[in-house]
Amino acid sequence: MFVLQFPRFPLYLITSSQSLSRRSYSKTTLLRPPKSTLTTSEPQTINPSPAELSLEKLFVPPDTAVSLHNSRVLNGSNILLSNYANDAQVLQADFVKSSVRTDDCPADGLPEFALVGRSNVGKSSLLNSLVRRKKLALTSKKPGKTQCINHFRINDCWYLVDLPGYGYASAPHELRMDWEKFTKDYFLNRSTLVSVFLLIDASIPAKKIDLDYASWLGQNQIPMTLIFTKCDKRKKKKNGGKKPEENVNDFQDLIRGFFQSVPPWIMTSSVTNQGRDEILLHMAQLRNYWLKH
Repeated sequence: MFVLQFPRFPLYLITSSQSLSRRSYSKTTLLRPPKSTLTTSEPQTINPSPAELSLEKLFVPPDTAVSLHNSRVLNGSNILLSNYANDAQVLQADFVKSSVRTDDCPADGLPEFALVGRSNVGKSSLLNSLVRRKKLALTSKKPGKTQCINHFRINDCWYLVDLPGYGYASAPHELRMDWEKFTKDYFLNRSTLVSVFLLIDASIPAKKIDLDYASWLGQNQIPMTLIFTKCDKRKKKKNGGKKPEENVNDFQDLIRGFFQSVPPWIMTSSVTNQGRDEILLHMAQLRNYWLKH
């Protein structure tokens, strides 16, 4: 069994005075399409009823007190909101550079979040949605377009990092090996990496290559958030006949054996901007905690 750990964040232990009633919170978290929440500098979230929460399936950020009446969960996710979720809006976004080695990446010490996923999962589209720029990251109908470590500086104080997609069968074997080598080297040796955002296509059943990638990140103690993409797409017979919500639940069931603690996850759509605000709030609370500690 692989244990998911967060080496850059201490695991939060819930005290008896702060704990939620497991009897009241015994049901599975309900998945609901989130509405836009990031309209001001202050976070706004839903406050689910006790029946919608499951303590063992929630992600509790560091320094986050959990209480029966005041705890808030980000829409379409399992992530509790913390006091660090501020300055989440994207006011400026600039491409900085492309690198093929970790040593060539920016050396200014700013915190960064890496986006990675199977080719054609919608990675570049999600990045463009996050910054509200249609062409900040080049999107293409041909998978495998991203071939470098691409740094985008946000608000002059942190980075979004676009990494090569994996699983692109049409790419030459040598090129696929190069992408895998420098991507995993980046994960293991990049000291400013706050978290990896692993993108999973929720419109289709879970794929082994995604499960393997998630387990590798957990085995190597790389902080990870699961970003389920294409949640606007409805079920199709050729895709197993399941809704995105069902595929999200199935994926979590399949990785449960890899992790002792549930990873944070968010449902998204680049078409409807579902999950955009929730990702930015989640990044903000992880980033601000990282900067403080």
